[in-house]
Amino acid sequence: FSTGISGSTMSDSLATYELRDGVGIITMDDGKANAISMAMQNDINAALDKAEADKVPVIFTGRPGFLSAGFDLKTIAAGGQPTVDMLNGGLELAIRLLSFPTPVIAACPGHAIAMGIFLMQSCDYRIGVSGKFRYTANEVAIGMAMPFSTIEILKQRLTPTAVSRAILLAEIFTPENAVQNDVIDVIVDEADLMSTAI
Repeated sequence: FSTGISGSTMSDSLATYELRDGVGIITMDDGKANAISMAMQNDINAALDKAEADKVPVIFTGRPGFLSAGFDLKTIAAGGQPTVDMLNGGLELAIRLLSFPTPVIAACPGHAIAMGIFLMQSCDYRIGVSGKFRYTANEVAIGMAMPFSTIEILKQRLTPTAVSRAILLAEIFTPENAVQNDVIDVIVDEADLMSTAI
């Protein structure tokens, strides 16, 4: 974690916390697609603990090009209790974002796929960037059942017709149509993402 304004972070953290101008910034960065592994979940929860202790609003963001592409597929492929723990942990993280005591702003710097879109929709306000990015709940497209809890997350944010298309057709939304379907609240240029979120 950062020590505050200084901006120094621990290099082995998958999600870091920085307190900047009275705002807690949580940044996911695994160097790839920001898989929501158990390790990532642990780091995000630790960062949320810090933001809650600081009593500050939160900006939830990722690395350039990705908020998150969803759960760690290697863990899912292996199966067993680690998969169950990861899936349950992801849903618990979504619930924590939905019920967080201070505002949580999603500053989505790129793709938000599968659990990535559910976490984005669990934030109070969602900002995306212009570009060739995808926002999709792709479970049906890859032969997985979508949990009721994630359907409820989509239902509370997306327009009714967009919910049906997202769930039944795994529609891929883009920055061009995301605002009109309530997938994102506003789209900005990449250079303006963090200043807009703050």
